[in-house]
Amino acid sequence: MRIEAVDWVEIPAGVVRRGTPADDIPLVAERYADTGVPVEWYLKEAPSTEIRLPAFRLACTPVTVGQWSVFAAATGRPVPTAPHDHPVTGVSWEAASAYCRWLGELSGDPGIRLPTEDEWERAARGDDGREFPWGDEYRTGLANLVDLGVGTTTPVGSFPDGAGPFGVLDMAGNVDEWTSTLYAPYPGAPAGVPLVEDWAFDPHITRGGAFRHDRDLARCARRHSAYEEDLAAIGVGLRLAAPAAGTSSASASASA
Repeated sequence: MRIEAVDWVEIPAGVVRRGTPADDIPLVAERYADTGVPVEWYLKEAPSTEIRLPAFRLACTPVTVGQWSVFAAATGRPVPTAPHDHPVTGVSWEAASAYCRWLGELSGDPGIRLPTEDEWERAARGDDGREFPWGDEYRTGLANLVDLGVGTTTPVGSFPDGAGPFGVLDMAGNVDEWTSTLYAPYPGAPAGVPLVEDWAFDPHITRGGAFRHDRDLARCARRHSAYEEDLAAIGVGLRLAAPAAGTSSASASASA
């Protein structure tokens, strides 16, 4: 059985300015008022908090159809028919987690897993708290979102100018990406932020936005669950994470 090597990006230890200051939320909602997103949805990003994270690895691009097809064939799952260099979509959180375990065992890298929400935001924002992976201004053509007009996925890595601060690609658009984090309000969240999102199909946080989404979901701080059961239609996929090279899974977990 032939599996492709993961193109890892080493994310150094550091501090991420997670989320958005509560006082800035009305301005954010006004900036993206044309998308129709109510201010309450942005409140889930507050407050802004500095979170220190150890070093870790993140895959440069989301898992592709070609990579997923090997797993699907080996485990009796449906093999997708989309082009092999496109990101796989329609993946449940349970299937995404199973893929991580399967690949870890097969590759001898047992630390492979889904990233935490904080790790995802660290890789997207870097050290400067930028609004989008490429900077503070939105520009059409740096990510596969609805304004691009494609209407479906594109090959991974198609937007190198939209890379994040550490060189990770496709952190905005193309497919929404599962994290290992269950939705909960941030500590100190404003009043009115729901304790649970019981209307969600799956309560795990996804990040990045997909080809069908507006630019507000490309923001590094934007957090949401999977609200629709048709995960292929809404474009949910996955990206791999792992402890930093030379770090055991156990020691990485202890330091997180």
